Amino acid sequence: MKEVIIRILKYCKPYQEYLILTILSTLAGVSLSLIVPVLIGSAVDYAVAEQNVNFAGLGKTAILLAGVVVCSALFQWLEALFINRLAFGTVKDLRSELTAKLEEMSISYIDGNPRGDLIARVIPDIEILSDGLLQGFAQLFTGIVTILGTLMLMLTVNVKITVLVVLMTPLSLIVASQIARLSHGAFQKQSALRGDMGALTEELIGNQKIVKAFAYEKRAEQKFSIMNQDLSQAGLKATFFASVSNPATRFVNNLIYAAVGTVGALGAVGAFPWIGVMSVGKLTSFLAFANQYTKPFNEISGVIAELQNAVSCAQRVFEILDADSEPDDSDHEVLESCKGELEIRNIRFSYTPDKPLIRDFSMYAYAGQKIAIVGKTGCGKSTIINLLLRFYEIQDGEILLDHVSTKHYTRDSLRQQFGMVLQETWIFTGTVAENISYGKPDATREEIEQAAKSVHAHSFIKRLPYGYDTIISDNSGLSQGQKQLLCIARIMLKDPPMLILDEATSSIDLRTEHKIQRAFEKLMQGRTSFIIAHRLSTIQNADWILVMQDGNITEQGSHDMLISQNGYYAELYQSQFAG
Repeated sequence: MKEVIIRILKYCKPYQEYLILTILSTLAGVSLSLIVPVLIGSAVDYAVAEQNVNFAGLGKTAILLAGVVVCSALFQWLEALFINRLAFGTVKDLRSELTAKLEEMSISYIDGNPRGDLIARVIPDIEILSDGLLQGFAQLFTGIVTILGTLMLMLTVNVKITVLVVLMTPLSLIVASQIARLSHGAFQKQSALRGDMGALTEELIGNQKIVKAFAYEKRAEQKFSIMNQDLSQAGLKATFFASVSNPATRFVNNLIYAAVGTVGALGAVGAFPWIGVMSVGKLTSFLAFANQYTKPFNEISGVIAELQNAVSCAQRVFEILDADSEPDDSDHEVLESCKGELEIRNIRFSYTPDKPLIRDFSMYAYAGQKIAIVGKTGCGKSTIINLLLRFYEIQDGEILLDHVSTKHYTRDSLRQQFGMVLQETWIFTGTVAENISYGKPDATREEIEQAAKSVHAHSFIKRLPYGYDTIISDNSGLSQGQKQLLCIARIMLKDPPMLILDEATSSIDLRTEHKIQRAFEKLMQGRTSFIIAHRLSTIQNADWILVMQDGNITEQGSHDMLISQNGYYAELYQSQFAG
């Protein structure tokens, strides 16, 4: 916990002026609040007995008391203002750094963690961190200053009773520390379950069509209910310890207050001469000091519970920040352009060590050649694409582009040489023109429209309310085929030297597919292209076809050559076109 708090405070450094102002405002506000009991005690002593009241002194004290209370409230407001600016600025930077870190993470890390859990760490966990840790810091500092200030003032009033108060204080600290120890584990479990629930919710809502298509609603509700019950129990346990902390310490502090009041009253009437003589006003001031002294222990016990929750969330945030990013390759050569001659030599790759996938895979693609890859689901077709783009790193062998290892270039410059259209579409919230120009932000409107026309998307775009300026998103009502046309238009506009088409026309009707195929044929001229397709009609004109099974090439050749071999490809072709 200590290390986490120190690490959070390091993020406060750019806003240290707010931290200094918070400390100064706290010192001023607490100091003024400590004067209040002194003034109240003086006011009591001005009213000694019936018909014996110093109204002049009482009036001056009342005016001074009102001024002190107003100034104390002003400094408390300033303290809240400065700590909020400190907190919001700090978490803003932390959230920006966390988002930037996620952008630097490898695809394997993103694939290996539920998206909902990652989202939970970026948004709610950091909000809890802000409320619990940074806001709690202000309460903790105020409490400590109040405790030290009241101790000093109580010593000036009566040393012996002050010693009694100090001797009873450890009871409150022991109770608070024991409860904090029990609550830490509960808050950790609550944070983890909150992330799991976010992941499950994102999974169910994001795939609601599949849930409904398979009538999975009841089972989804049961699965969510079980997790919700676990989270509820963890939350109740954490909340129980957090809620017990304050009344437990308050009970102990009330015992201290009662002891001080009893002993002080007896001393004031002379029953305990060893205590020393105290006026009623001084006893009133001392009781107020004792109340101010014990009150922070109640607040600190509540703050400790918040700190436990905040530290648990901070640990989840730092898990991402401390994870390994993709290795820095900024010192590698930047690939400005390429011919597109690509060779794969004896590569080996597996997502997990105990499940080999690609074993001793080799292939060669001449510049401008169209290479089709076919095979059963899970045979490694898309994995080859991931390796070409270095989304994942091969464990053995090498991939050469224009006779140079791709590891010699920066990843960004390597990926700039590829244009990729996937089966899964992705549309972000923005205009149609912005979506098409995602890979070429400086494109002119004429270039954008030409790209849309080449993939036969122009007609449906013009029918939208504002044409190319229509704001769209992934849930804006566009059909899957229309969204895929926009994704293909992106590649047409970018015009890269190499293409990757991974089931690029799977969501488009056959008539449009034939038109797009002609556009692709024009685009692929002179460009090295990799085509993954289950519909063999889309790859018959490929220069070379690779048939993959279990991570290896089992057949290769042109369409006519593979048909004549009467192997797996021929069997697959016949299953689609026979009869």
